[in-house]
Amino acid sequence: MRIQHIKFKPIIKDKIWGGQRLRTLLGKDFGSLPNGGESWEISGIDGDLSVVVDGEFAGMSIVELIEKLGADLVGKRILDVYGKQFPLLVKFIDANEKLSIQVHPDDELARARHDCFGKTEMWYVIEAEEDAQLISGFARKIEPEQYHGLVESGHFADVLASHTVHHGDVFFMPAGRIHAIGRGVMVAEIQQTSGLTYRIYDYDRVDAKGNKRELHIDEAKDAIDFDDMDSGKRSYLAKVNDGSQIVSCQYFTANFIKVGGALKRDYANLDSFVIFVCVGGSVSIDGTALSYGETLLVAASTDSVQIEGAGELLEVYI
Repeated sequence: MRIQHIKFKPIIKDKIWGGQRLRTLLGKDFGSLPNGGESWEISGIDGDLSVVVDGEFAGMSIVELIEKLGADLVGKRILDVYGKQFPLLVKFIDANEKLSIQVHPDDELARARHDCFGKTEMWYVIEAEEDAQLISGFARKIEPEQYHGLVESGHFADVLASHTVHHGDVFFMPAGRIHAIGRGVMVAEIQQTSGLTYRIYDYDRVDAKGNKRELHIDEAKDAIDFDDMDSGKRSYLAKVNDGSQIVSCQYFTANFIKVGGALKRDYANLDSFVIFVCVGGSVSIDGTALSYGETLLVAASTDSVQIEGAGELLEVYI
């Protein structure tokens, strides 16, 4: 069954740390919101279900789409595991200010506490101001018994690793790894379908009503992998008109493709949907235009696609 390639309406999230670059650089419309922290490009989160923009499925939610198309849309093995829930959440994040220092639980802890999936994710840096940084992992080994003392004394950040980032940098964040996006960084994020975040420190910020955001210091301790000393930074070689793997884990595989002219991608043996995220320039995929900041879902029943143009893509599948 041949299904048209599908675009969804972005879901814009106003965040205390967000800015204007989702609008000024990526062309996202967030109306009267004071800022745009996140643009949810494809979401199966209850209450924030993506809706098809145009074509024969216009107005349908992603759940309705899966109900209608089933394995032709997502792939048989994925349908068997996830049912009507789309398994990945794709976002753009604009950090005009630092995000909280945080950690995500793994599947086992998330199921026990929240009856949902955990949260493993990756970041592809699409814009970064000069000397912009993010936090990923520990700078030195600490024991779990030291955790509360460091947090309560305000010195927890001292044991974390900061990394100066540039366009094209990739960081992998398995559940359990401490992390935080720094000021002046904009990323494309691929993650499990989960809204679980345990905040450890939020710089004592307050919202418009003077309220501090909720912290989850005790819950986070159980989620942190204290033995994990990997920074999460991944290196790759960008090859023109070919896929370069940047992350591969049990939840998703992400490749980087630098498009210069025309190429064909073959998915006949994949049994998975494919998501294209345009992180630079512009391309067309089987005649469907995809510009910087846009995302496209290609159905699992698609055997191959023809890509043309001059741009940079993330290619994501399970």
